[in-house]
Amino acid sequence: MKRDYEGMIVLDTTGHEADVDQLVQGIGRAIESEGGALEQIEQLGRKDFAYNARKLASGHYVSYHFSALPESIDKIKSALSLNEAVHLQHYQLR
Repeated sequence: MKRDYEGMIVLDTTGHEADVDQLVQGIGRAIESEGGALEQIEQLGRKDFAYNARKLASGHYVSYHFSALPESIDKIKSALSLNEAVHLQHYQLR
C-alpha cells in the first residue's frame, strides 16, 4: 500500500547556482525511478545553517511531496546519497 511522504532535501548548489532547477528536477526523476509518484515540488530557497556543516554555510531547501511504498524510501535514500548535490535528506509521513 502506497503512503504519502514529504521529503525535505537540502542541496549544495555551490558552483551550480544557475542549474538549481535542473538539480531539483533531476532529484524528482530519481524519486520517480525508485517507485515514488511525485505530487508537488516546492522550492523553499536558500537558507543559512546555524553552523557550518561540512564546510557549507547555506543550502537550497526543496520539499518533495510524493507517494511511495515504505520499502521505496530506503531505495530513494541510497540513490540520492550518491548524488554530490544532496547535502541532507529527511523523509516523513504526511
